[in-house]
Amino acid sequence: MTPDSSNQEPTNDKKILIILPAYNEKGKIGKVVEKIIATKIPCTILTVDDCSNDGTREEALQAGAEVITHKHNTGVGGGIRTGIHYGQEHNFEIGVVLSGDDQHEPSELPIALAPIENNTADFVQGSRYMEGGQLINERLFRKVTTHAYSWIFSFLTGVKITDATNGFRAFRFSIFSEPTINLDQDWLDTYELEPYLLYKAVTAKSIRVIEAPITIRYHAVGKDFTKMRPVFDWWRLARPMFMLKLRIRK
Repeated sequence: MTPDSSNQEPTNDKKILIILPAYNEKGKIGKVVEKIIATKIPCTILTVDDCSNDGTREEALQAGAEVITHKHNTGVGGGIRTGIHYGQEHNFEIGVVLSGDDQHEPSELPIALAPIENNTADFVQGSRYMEGGQLINERLFRKVTTHAYSWIFSFLTGVKITDATNGFRAFRFSIFSEPTINLDQDWLDTYELEPYLLYKAVTAKSIRVIEAPITIRYHAVGKDFTKMRPVFDWWRLARPMFMLKLRIRK
């Protein structure tokens, strides 16, 4: 896919691609792009606009990102997959996924990138719960369920992960040569892709996975807090670890 370009000169650096999946994030996506640029990390910023109808694409472009726009809404998994395929096609070395809704802190990018650049990890999972991590404005119910999810995930994989639902992660694009990872499955279009990828990474002997402390800042109320629908989307987030463990899916 060929992205739209902003008026700013795109970077020629092919080392780091920052992927921002976004759906109706006007008022937030521009802030995220500006914060990434402010870090002065040489990178390409790619917003994957999942068929937004609120001006997300235009705001991301104006802030300085490149943008790929889906013709149809697919879900966050589809957006991340598009970004990963773009990184592979254009020979990037390192990918980073950040939330397009300003929940993550781009100033913490060096924390996630350092283990990969120092060759001590191939996949870095952000954690709000490990020492040095921070949690701002999280509701008690979500805190309990995210801890429970991480405990179950760790039990099923045999690898301790303190924050398995965290969407801040960095990785080498070379991990996608691992034959057990297949992102091009229709059932991974929505919330399933992220836990699928983490499960595959921690269970692959060839991929070194560590966690890194990061901050999550939830917005105050209503739809600004989360787009997830109770029960239905929670199951979408949970089912990959059960389906993979039981070998129902690959």
